[in-house]
Amino acid sequence: MHNREITDVFFDLDHTLWDFDRNSGLAFERVFQRHKIALPLTDFLREYEPINLIYWKKYREERVSKEELRRGRLTETFDIFKLKFPIETIDALAVCYIEELPVDNHLFMGAFEILEYLSEKYNLHIITNGFEEVQYLKLNNSGIKKYFSTVTTSEEVGLKKPHPSVFQTALTKASALPHKSIMVGDSFEADIVGAENAGMHTLFFNYKNEEVAPKYFAITELLEIKNYL
Repeated sequence: MHNREITDVFFDLDHTLWDFDRNSGLAFERVFQRHKIALPLTDFLREYEPINLIYWKKYREERVSKEELRRGRLTETFDIFKLKFPIETIDALAVCYIEELPVDNHLFMGAFEILEYLSEKYNLHIITNGFEEVQYLKLNNSGIKKYFSTVTTSEEVGLKKPHPSVFQTALTKASALPHKSIMVGDSFEADIVGAENAGMHTLFFNYKNEEVAPKYFAITELLEIKNYL
């Protein structure tokens, strides 16, 4: 990657800039209090987080709908604790969670600093698979929306990363060329492979220390982006 060629930097939002797990835990804390769920939050989150990732993979692959994702990840987690709730309660919990999710907006360490640094040199953009109704709230409430020229969501495209149409739509909106663009994201499958297949450069935010082929550029902290751009 020759940084002098890059004109546009595309970021994923959840788990890349916006600290999803931390904010999600705080949202669930309020949901459980409001709905009087008698289950220790730490126990719930320990089981919920990997189930949620599995459901998001299914959602990306069009194997579950938005409604099935919202219901399934809760129902399967409660099943582990032998807790049964009517579907109306599950739906109420799911809606409450989506409402609470953008209330807290903790970002990964270095997010503001790296966005300020990059915004002086490049055009910045967001490509996200997250639900459109909350992604804009996250960007606004966290104070980072001002850094991004365009925001592309999977819901507006009708497909999800890693489908090439999502990246092509984002590039078109940004008036950017693939070979002069780079994608920064935490999902190797959705962000890195997807962007690579669209002809873009990639930088894997590998804060979970996954094993990846050495040919891929990777960072574990956002400020390491300065070493590449």
